Amino acid sequence: MQKVSERNLEEKYIPRLLKLYREEVVPKMMEEFKYKNKMQVPRLLKIVINMGIGEATSDPKLVEKAAEELALITGQRPKVTRARKPISNFKLKKGMAIGCCVTLRKARMYEFLDRLITTAIPRIKDFRGLSPHSFDGKGNYNFGLSEQTVFPEVNIDKVERTQGMNITICTSSRSNKETYTLLKLLGFPFKR
Repeated sequence: MQKVSERNLEEKYIPRLLKLYREEVVPKMMEEFKYKNKMQVPRLLKIVINMGIGEATSDPKLVEKAAEELALITGQRPKVTRARKPISNFKLKKGMAIGCCVTLRKARMYEFLDRLITTAIPRIKDFRGLSPHSFDGKGNYNFGLSEQTVFPEVNIDKVERTQGMNITICTSSRSNKETYTLLKLLGFPFKR
C-alpha cells in the first residue's frame, strides 16, 4: 500500500474557481484584450482580509474573538496587528492589539473567493451589487463587508458583536478595465 503525502493530495485537488479561470476566463480574456500568450492574462495573486477593532483599546478580548471568527471564515490563522505608535486621543499605547489580518494565496484563495461569491455575498441584506469604482489603477480591488455573519461558517448564536472587514483582491493586471473584466468573468456581482 502506497502512502500518499499531503502535498500530492493538494496537487490533485483543483478548486472549482481555478478550473473556471483556466478553462473559460483565460480564452475570453485573450480574445478580448488580444494577448499573444496565456501568461499575459491577468491572474489573482492574493486576497488580504483585514479586521480593524477600534474598541480593542478598552477590551483586549475582542481581538481574540475576531481572530477566532476570521480563522473560521478563511481556514487560516490570522496575524494580530498591533499599534505602531501611541495616540493619546484614542487611548492607544504602542504595541496594543488593534486588529487582525489574513493573506490568502493559491488554493485557499480560490476556495475563499468561491465561498464569498456563491454563499456570503448573496446573504447580504439589501444587496445591490459591488461598486465598480473601487479599483486602484494598479490591479487591486477593495471592498468592505459590514458584518461577519454573512459567512455560513460563523455561528450567529455565538457572535457577541458584529464586526466588519475589508477585503483586498490583488491581481497581476495593470489597468482597471483588465481587473474589472477578470473579476466579472469569475462571477463578481458588480452594479450596473
